[in-house]
Amino acid sequence: MPEPDRHLLSATGGVLHRDGLKGWPDLWMLPGKPPHARAAATPPPPADQTLAFSDELLLRVLACLPEPHLTGAASLVCKRWTRLSGRLRRRLAVRDWAFVTHRLPHRFPNLAVLDLFPASIAAPAAAPFRASPVLTCGAVSLTLDPSADPPLGACRFLADDVLDRGLAVVAARFPNLRRLSATAAAESGGLMDIAGGCATLQELELHRCTDLALRPVSAFAHLQILRVVAASSPLYGTGEDGGVTDIGLTILAHGCKRLVKLELVGCEGSYDGIAAVGRCCAMLEELTIADHRMDAGWLAALAFCGNLKTLRLQGCGRIDADPGPPEHLGACLTLESLQLHHCQLRDRRALHALFLVCEGAREFLVQNCWGLEDDMFALAGLCRRIKFLSLEGCSLLTTRGVESMVTSWNDLQSLEVVGCNKVKDEEITPALSELFSNLKELKWRPDNKSLLAASLAGTGMGKKGRVFFKRV
Repeated sequence: MPEPDRHLLSATGGVLHRDGLKGWPDLWMLPGKPPHARAAATPPPPADQTLAFSDELLLRVLACLPEPHLTGAASLVCKRWTRLSGRLRRRLAVRDWAFVTHRLPHRFPNLAVLDLFPASIAAPAAAPFRASPVLTCGAVSLTLDPSADPPLGACRFLADDVLDRGLAVVAARFPNLRRLSATAAAESGGLMDIAGGCATLQELELHRCTDLALRPVSAFAHLQILRVVAASSPLYGTGEDGGVTDIGLTILAHGCKRLVKLELVGCEGSYDGIAAVGRCCAMLEELTIADHRMDAGWLAALAFCGNLKTLRLQGCGRIDADPGPPEHLGACLTLESLQLHHCQLRDRRALHALFLVCEGAREFLVQNCWGLEDDMFALAGLCRRIKFLSLEGCSLLTTRGVESMVTSWNDLQSLEVVGCNKVKDEEITPALSELFSNLKELKWRPDNKSLLAASLAGTGMGKKGRVFFKRV
């Protein structure tokens, strides 16, 4: 085969094969400039077309993106897009406290929702000579000491002066903040700065609260939603006098008279504290009590909540140790919804008192509660105006117990039964079938096993291997 003309190859800058293509191995064999020099002569990539847009126009374009795209791919295009997307961010959860005091105001200047709780937790300190295991649940990390009893250590937080300096920066640079989640310090300087600088703050979530830490809450003039997580000695390493008692609830009640929603997590107290909240917070519509440690008799104080519409109990090991005589309980006349989540319902007196206080409720929701048998569920008959009933994860209820109650409520319009394994489809009576036909909304999935069997019908699964293993 004749060799190609080298002058023609030098003029064209490559080797021509039979099909007219160029090959890199042949280019390396050619005399003249090395390959990296010829590659540098390739035309530059096209310029960024968005450089012709002004910041205002590009902000209008980026504002049309949903939040996940705005915080993800759009902010990684270039430095300009990172800066502009930061101006559009309205909510943020911070995990590094150094970022709060240095970069946060410049990177995200227009935040309306800010979560500082993860950043206020210090990194777990390991033992100097051996590695200690760390238990992490969400934003909280605890160091485990296998030689200790119990092996679970307290959660370490940053120093109070460090927390106050960060809150002072937030108060000075974010005047339009609407929602804040933070850790309460022993001193109230940081929260007082927030109250003075963030005049439009409407929702506040405070962790590691004590009675003294609730003093600056009264300085928030427009506060409507408050979540208080009391300091627990095993978790937060506080003293025996830590936590929120009747003193803290009274301070809260006199300082936050415009509250609409209140959530108390792990709080102590008694009749006096709940009564103070009911008397002073006349606009309170939703009250959530989670994992409470209240003294006996606090249920009777709910009658002072004259505008309460929703009562929610979450993770309560007991409702009320001694609710007192039924004639002294009173009732929440405006209550519309009673919700029980992950609660122990084994105390008949306490459950009876709860239904007496909430006898005017129109919605009743039970989710994954323990001890709700047929005779305990029958106490709900005290609430005669039920229109919506939701039962989920009530493993002790039977079809007969559910039928006896739902057929007694003449105003019932919606029914949901999910995950109640003792409620069987084959036990449905004609009276219950007639009730189902008259409901406006019905969600009936009581037995997970029967639902699974129906979904696996015809697939050959669940036959204990006899389809695949036959005797010969």
